[in-house]
Amino acid sequence: MRRELIQTEKAPRAIGPYAQGIKVDGLLFTSGQIALDPTTGKLIDGDISAQTRRVLDNLKAVLESGGSSLNQVVKATVYLTDLSAFSKMNEIYAEYLGLVKPARSTVGVAALPLGASVEIDLVAVLS
Repeated sequence: MRRELIQTEKAPRAIGPYAQGIKVDGLLFTSGQIALDPTTGKLIDGDISAQTRRVLDNLKAVLESGGSSLNQVVKATVYLTDLSAFSKMNEIYAEYLGLVKPARSTVGVAALPLGASVEIDLVAVLS
């Protein structure tokens, strides 16, 4: 098994001891992304829709840096601090992944890093 670290300046730097992504055996696993601005490293202002959009833009950058894309996603996990925001998150999610329809889990959590409202991680096949 050969593991390859994925790192791009187009997504926020890791805020802990983890990689933005790892490629192994034809798959790309992303770490969870919250709505950090890649330039400033700060959580963006905005509601769940704005945060979801930023998260998915960050994930898109990681996938593309690793030789994959949103069209190649096979599994997504979504973490929400407020499950009543599910439908708004889902609208933005569908804009990015609606045609792909990967398997997905959505989990309600008490809190996320830096006070974020949403975190998403993905698994994708390599292009």
